Amino acid sequence: MLGTTVIIPTILVPQMGGGNDEKARVIQTLLFVAGLNTLLQTLFGTRLPAVIGGSYTFVVPTISIILAGRYNDIVDPHEKFKRIMRGTQGALIVASTLQIIIGFSGLWRNVTRYLSPLSAAPLVALAGFGLYEFGFPGVAKCIEIGLPQLIFLIVFSQYIPHVIRSEKPVFDRFAVIFSVAIVWLYAYLLTVGGAYKNAAPKTQSHYRVDRSGLVSAAPWIRIPYPFQWGAPTFDAGEAFAMMAASFVALVESTGAFIAVSRYASATQVPSSILSRGIGWQGVGILLDGLFGTANGSSVSVENAGLLALTRVGSRRVVQISAGFMIFFSILDGEACSVTISEKEGSKRLCAFVFSLEQGSSFSWTVQDQQR
Repeated sequence: MLGTTVIIPTILVPQMGGGNDEKARVIQTLLFVAGLNTLLQTLFGTRLPAVIGGSYTFVVPTISIILAGRYNDIVDPHEKFKRIMRGTQGALIVASTLQIIIGFSGLWRNVTRYLSPLSAAPLVALAGFGLYEFGFPGVAKCIEIGLPQLIFLIVFSQYIPHVIRSEKPVFDRFAVIFSVAIVWLYAYLLTVGGAYKNAAPKTQSHYRVDRSGLVSAAPWIRIPYPFQWGAPTFDAGEAFAMMAASFVALVESTGAFIAVSRYASATQVPSSILSRGIGWQGVGILLDGLFGTANGSSVSVENAGLLALTRVGSRRVVQISAGFMIFFSILDGEACSVTISEKEGSKRLCAFVFSLEQGSSFSWTVQDQQR
């Protein structure tokens, strides 16, 4: 969740013409809306412990909007950023109607009714495959930080609980927190020690912990509000491109919902509940368009893998986490935190493995039923 909230604006905002100030505001808005969407999904949607956040599925259509010819004549970077953001808002508002209609009308219920365990296996596995391209390249950008993060995460979650037995499962449930804290301290020591002082600027952006530029640019208290960038603008081509991404996110979220229900030890999700969850996810994309996050929402596949890693499948925990998202977005704690993308890559690799394992488990379920 931290990775998509920070990395997606870091990719998009500079291309839109924004600086560190705009980047901090977009990160803050994306975290705020993610908290709202997670609360709506856990209260009124599928009511599963699923986290709703930014999705890489919407990055490609957003980049196509950035490269649109109608923005090439704008010279002022700040004005160009606002114009592109307003165009993205309009496209997201139109694209949200696709999931809202398909979900609340019951059309998706008729589709998911034919999802047997055999057909759900590749769906859940492919949802995990989507993390592959973000996991391995992220670790490879800085192998000195990414590889230790991956090793610590595996050791804390898979080996230490078997060596140090305790009444409460501390190490496996808090493996991500422990590993991130240790590796961030390790990266901080490398930074203050001047290990990458003479490296290229691009290398320093991946290795050092003081190159985000968000701490000085972020206000301490700020409440995101709808239409903060101005009135949305609408273009047919941009809207259709975003609708295509919305349909892809619909299919991906369906597989993630199924994986979350299995890892949370819940009963099999009825088709009507899946359809209702997709409808509320469309409402979440509508909120993205109204607030201006420059990105759409879907079920976080990383957090589906985190359920398997920590074995914490409580809906109440996810709702409390959503409250923290809203709280820290108002206080701008997210922008004041320094994120290393290589750590996120390591966590995606683990989520990738767990998603594949869950997809293959559906195949074993079919074999058991046949026996």
